[in-house]
Amino acid sequence: MEIKEINNKEIWENFLSAIKKKTFLNSWNWGEFQKKEGNKIWRLGIYNQGQLNGNALIIKVEAKRGTFLFVPHGPQVLSNKLQALESLLNRLKEIAREEKASFIRISPIWERNEENVKIFKDFKFKNAPIHIHPEVTWQLDIAPSEEELLINMRKTTRYLIRQGQKNNDIEIIQSSDIKDLEKFNKVYQETIQRHHFAPFSLNCLENQFSSFLGDNQISLFLGKYKNEVVSSAVIVFWQNIGFYHHGASLSKYQKIPVSYLLQWEAIKEAKKKGCQIYNFWGIAPEIKDKSDLAKSKHPWAGLTLFKMGFNGSKKEYVKTQDYPISKKYYLTYIFEKIRKIKRGL
Repeated sequence: MEIKEINNKEIWENFLSAIKKKTFLNSWNWGEFQKKEGNKIWRLGIYNQGQLNGNALIIKVEAKRGTFLFVPHGPQVLSNKLQALESLLNRLKEIAREEKASFIRISPIWERNEENVKIFKDFKFKNAPIHIHPEVTWQLDIAPSEEELLINMRKTTRYLIRQGQKNNDIEIIQSSDIKDLEKFNKVYQETIQRHHFAPFSLNCLENQFSSFLGDNQISLFLGKYKNEVVSSAVIVFWQNIGFYHHGASLSKYQKIPVSYLLQWEAIKEAKKKGCQIYNFWGIAPEIKDKSDLAKSKHPWAGLTLFKMGFNGSKKEYVKTQDYPISKKYYLTYIFEKIRKIKRGL
């Protein structure tokens, strides 16, 4: 197999249109966002006898904890995964040495099963101490009618949506105005303090928004209660999938079902845009049902219950994988392991 850079957006996006398991992290525009953030990227194609058989977005991450190459939710491969990964890894090792990266980190969107786990193990990868993007997501098939989707929801979720629809003090607004991200950010800042997660800066959020806006692939939803923004979400619409990318809410209005109605409006908008799947993004790992959530101390337990209430199914991917290049990697490993423990993840 041969590895070549892809510089044509149409070739990149057309290849991904044939892939079923994918996220907007594979998209051309996610690479454009990375460039706006000042990150060096490579868009690599994996060719088998001259035919494009796979691709991977590579991001050079320069952080205090160390410099590394990162492959978000990739590589995407049509066939011969073993050979494709071997060819890609060889090229990544070359780039890592050129860029003085201490390790390679791959966040695969490959189903978590014995075969796929073994492939990475055989290439001497090791489980990363943290993950950057979701390894477990919650997804809903939104092809059925709105009536069917409502019927299949958890009883409480359906009730709260209907209560929200009856409440004249609740208003859901959809916006493509980048300036409205400031309204999102105000709610986002309180959410950060409440859940203690690593936030995106307003400038970073604006770069993400502008990267997808040109192709009409992103929207901001603002949920108002008595004319105050109390809930908000950034939704990405890409290749017939809607993604609940960012969310925020004010705790003082927890009993007002604004977030439920907002999420339902986002799902309906995804349907209008021809989406077949709505991806609620990350959930707490190792959660099988509501009883597990009740016992869980995971900081995402409440958010997971909220997402699962809309119905759907859990998708588990192979854990984020690290390939050490130099001994510096182990300093990063220790740093990230400690940080994960402190966050209770």
